[in-house]
Amino acid sequence: MSTFSTTVLGTPRIGPNRELKFATEKYWRGEIDAAELQEVRSGLRAESWKRLQEAGIDSIPTNVFSLYDQMLDTTVLVGALPKQYLAASNNPLDQYFAAARGTAEIPPLEMTKWFDTNYHYLVPELTADVEFSLNPTELLADLEAAQQAEVNARPVIVGPFTYLKLSKMAEGEETKNPLDLIDRLVPVYEGVLELLAHEGVEWVQLDEPSAVTTLTAEEQKVLQEVYTKLAGVKNRPQILVATYFGDTGANLAALTSTDIDGISLDLVAGELPDIDTPGLSDKLLVAGVVDGRNVWATAIDGAVELLSRCDERASKVAVSSSCSLLHVPYSLEPENLPTIAERNEDGSDGLCKEWLAFGTEKLAEIALLSKVHNGAIDPNGPEVLAARDVINHRRESSVTNDQAVRTRIAELTEDDYQRVPYEERVTAQEDLDLPLFPTTTIGSFPQTSEIRVARRKFRKGEITADEYKKAMQGEVAHVIKNQEELGIDVLVHGEPERNDMVQYFAEQLVGYWASEHGWVQSYGTRCVRPPVLFGDVSRPEPMSVEWTTYAASLTDKPVKGMLTGPLTMLSWSFVRDDQSLEDTAKQVALAIRDECVDLEAAGIRVIQVDEPALRELLPLRDEDKADYARWAVATFRLTTSGVKPETQIHTHMCYSEFGEMVGVIGELDADVTSVESARSQMEIVEDLEEHGYHQGIGPGIYDIHSPRVPSVEEMSKALRLALGAVPAERLWVNPDCGLKTRRSDECYPSLKNMVEAARELRESVQN
Repeated sequence: MSTFSTTVLGTPRIGPNRELKFATEKYWRGEIDAAELQEVRSGLRAESWKRLQEAGIDSIPTNVFSLYDQMLDTTVLVGALPKQYLAASNNPLDQYFAAARGTAEIPPLEMTKWFDTNYHYLVPELTADVEFSLNPTELLADLEAAQQAEVNARPVIVGPFTYLKLSKMAEGEETKNPLDLIDRLVPVYEGVLELLAHEGVEWVQLDEPSAVTTLTAEEQKVLQEVYTKLAGVKNRPQILVATYFGDTGANLAALTSTDIDGISLDLVAGELPDIDTPGLSDKLLVAGVVDGRNVWATAIDGAVELLSRCDERASKVAVSSSCSLLHVPYSLEPENLPTIAERNEDGSDGLCKEWLAFGTEKLAEIALLSKVHNGAIDPNGPEVLAARDVINHRRESSVTNDQAVRTRIAELTEDDYQRVPYEERVTAQEDLDLPLFPTTTIGSFPQTSEIRVARRKFRKGEITADEYKKAMQGEVAHVIKNQEELGIDVLVHGEPERNDMVQYFAEQLVGYWASEHGWVQSYGTRCVRPPVLFGDVSRPEPMSVEWTTYAASLTDKPVKGMLTGPLTMLSWSFVRDDQSLEDTAKQVALAIRDECVDLEAAGIRVIQVDEPALRELLPLRDEDKADYARWAVATFRLTTSGVKPETQIHTHMCYSEFGEMVGVIGELDADVTSVESARSQMEIVEDLEEHGYHQGIGPGIYDIHSPRVPSVEEMSKALRLALGAVPAERLWVNPDCGLKTRRSDECYPSLKNMVEAARELRESVQN
């Protein structure tokens, strides 16, 4: 049995300076051809492999440099790309991107969150008569490149169980459960194993993160049968099944009781299994002791002790990240942060560079832990002592204990979490004088090249703060004028001054730090820089009031104040790991609450507190969900309950899987909730009919993640579907999400059609 001692489960792929993002977008615009795009990807891939090898990683994950999404890659691999995308082009690459982005005629595949992360995947859409077939072109090309580079390659593929568990059946299919297709899919994976063995591959990694979710007894049986069959393939590589994002619990035995060769466990979010777990002792245990989702330096003593306990359970242990490093930035090297020595020298306190570990630093941690674990270096040697001192320094810092913040939280009462009943608020808000089916947008408008140039010049000191402010005010005035001309009822200021909906506020809050280069892929070519929440949080001064009131001064129509909610501020940040999420959430909630109160005092009557990450933080296991729902609801209510009944509170959620969350969303007690629904073919209508929903609701009627402009007829149809489940007086009309990533020539025609669809429905109902 060949083996290895260090690895990671995956790597970032967008490029340290987002090179793949920019190349892909150039390809979409026709500025480069496919060969040039592949050249950029190949260069980044080679650099990644070299970085891993030089760091001492001895098993290299390959087949991870997707051009868009690993689930879409798997759909292509197993020959399950829907026919409409195959017909969109004769070019496989353009078929691939048609599924990801849609075309002028065809909507894209549905997109939703990858478990409880801020990464989004494209949901495979299957039919009952799908004929899976092996299409290994990309897999083999990647492997050939790795072998030419003399890389100890371990191809990574989404496992068949997770692939089907995360898929959906096409509309109208009698078969509702994609797992019913498992017997048809497994032979394709058997073919993959045989093919890779023929190519000389020693190990293959099959990702099964669904194994950390709550599975029924029947699903556990399916999981076990799948890997019994795959492990029984005569000529195959050794199989590593990778689980991550949580604890496998009772599902683990379904995997270890088969003849697979290795199991990867997330020992940061999960627990080390019992010593008598069936079949574990004779397998390679890939121990995920370095956090692949957060950015804090690993507590070395705890990790070393955990690895020692792993030795009691498995014949061989390899040190690894808990999940793919896709979820953290590339490197701390370019970041301008003080070191501990510099902090000590100037006597100040706060975040220090050594407290953190981005991707490159995590590779060094894995190598160090492996050396300690294998006895290659002294567990009390200088490297280990230095790592131990970092943990102690962070623990003892005063920035993690702001007594004023903690006293304020301790003094909260039940009244701080309550508004008057919704029915009373509706009456108090009648003087907003909104029409039936009021139209609005989610908040952001296109971030034009002029906006980006102005922001870059301001950051470089090439223009003054006043010049930057005037430039952004000009953009606000432009957006307000356009909305008035379109006939939109509740306006927004367009957010030109905001680089990102989380980072913008994080940069103004005490306790947060925003990186300069810490890019992380969210989906496709969309990248974000999650800020780091390192200390107790407070708001020194108003953050958005000036921009919102300026916009309001330009119009007689209501203008929404736009805020990011505390749950999303947590979910889309790297959050401190030294206290509970609930405690941290309360601190952020109070900061955003203060902003709500100041907006209201400035005359803003409509305030939107966005919580697109509400579903994202939902625990993966059923037994943990009720407690999360409790404190999530309390956190949102704490944020929004400081304003008067006359102030209308909105919230927005995209990819929220409304049916699963409808009860929680209702408990948030917002006056109006807008949700993604266009890309999921208005599935929300069934959820509303089944569960009921008693506040204002705006099901998004067009998908902003696609460049296509939906017609009036298409949006009218969606609205009439929604009207079948929502009383007319509570139905709002809006897009799925913000318009930041769209071009003006895409969003304005879409908004024009949206307003016209609302007008037609309004006239038909009133007549």
